[in-house]
Amino acid sequence: MRLIFTLFNHPMLFALAASLPFLAVLIPARAGESSNDTLRSTSSYGSNVWSDIRQFGVEGRGWNDTKDFYDRLPAKAEGVVRKPVWDLSRNSAGMCVRFVTDATVIRARWALTESWLYLPNTTAIGKSGLDLYVKTDQGWRWLAVGQPAAQTNEVTLVENLVPGKREYLLYLPLYNGTKFVELGIPPGVTLEKAGPWGPGVRKPIVFYGTSILQGLSASRPGMVHNAILGRRFNWPTINLGFSGNGKMEPEMAGLLAELDPSVYVLDCLPNMVAGEIKERVEPCVRKLRAAHRDAPIVLVEDRTMQDSFLIAGRMEYYHLKDRAELKAAYDRLKKSGVNNLYYIEGAHLFGDDGEGSVDGSHPSDLGFMRQAEIFAQVLGPLLTPQK
Repeated sequence: MRLIFTLFNHPMLFALAASLPFLAVLIPARAGESSNDTLRSTSSYGSNVWSDIRQFGVEGRGWNDTKDFYDRLPAKAEGVVRKPVWDLSRNSAGMCVRFVTDATVIRARWALTESWLYLPNTTAIGKSGLDLYVKTDQGWRWLAVGQPAAQTNEVTLVENLVPGKREYLLYLPLYNGTKFVELGIPPGVTLEKAGPWGPGVRKPIVFYGTSILQGLSASRPGMVHNAILGRRFNWPTINLGFSGNGKMEPEMAGLLAELDPSVYVLDCLPNMVAGEIKERVEPCVRKLRAAHRDAPIVLVEDRTMQDSFLIAGRMEYYHLKDRAELKAAYDRLKKSGVNNLYYIEGAHLFGDDGEGSVDGSHPSDLGFMRQAEIFAQVLGPLLTPQK
């Protein structure tokens, strides 16, 4: 392996190695290069057969016309949305792949666009790693993670599995860009695309929001509330969370209107002040309603900062005024005849014991689970598969 890393880091040796057939399969694209434009074909070396996950249908992508495959906004959004939104859209938050295999060992290798693997309040696994679930008779159950150690990684996700053919679900990094992901299994076993999530046509739930939605501070990619809800309802989701930049701007409203979801969930208040709420919420909702006459739209209040019970003025400044402004916008929209509009209050999203947060602002895994429970009460009745 030391030889391989030396080849990666030396341009002349890299070029020489890439020309050698027996090494070519070992070498992913270098940092700064895109490996997203061309599907990496199934290949084998040693005791593994490697397959690009795109062969099995990567979910969580709202658009196909992206600059790189694992971007979350279309290429045309560059220069239209603000630069921070565009930059964050290149993180693969919410993307996943479902596959079926009878392999008793599953390996993965993946390459990231950024060398910074972790954040002060997010683990390297959450920011840059992989998260594997397996489908059981009782529903989806966590099985393994892919822990990153560098921009390019190769790990054994799980081995010594009890023999049997099963469906698996693999989540991609939340706060890093993804260049490629490949699954490695032994030769002679099956690896194939999973079937539908369930009976009927299940359009995705589109979530639009802030760093909380993007996944700060989930310990691993599958612990964000939109992912939890996807597993709970067996329903595809799209994560359009942009850290510090979920602001319901007209440009984003226009892009959201292009999608065809089962439900829109608008959860932007942590990034907005009262004036922005008053100015932007109603036009955003009306834009979506004009494009989709019947799709339910859910407005979500801001969570309660977990230290606000003792910090003077924090509740009034950060929450009460903003929540009142959102509720007023909701009431005006309802009064004007906007149908299928729903509302989630924010007071108890993290729970009431102060234990649902990492830093007072961003949820821990416990906080994400508590949010998911509250969201489920509203979303559950709205999710009806189409025939």
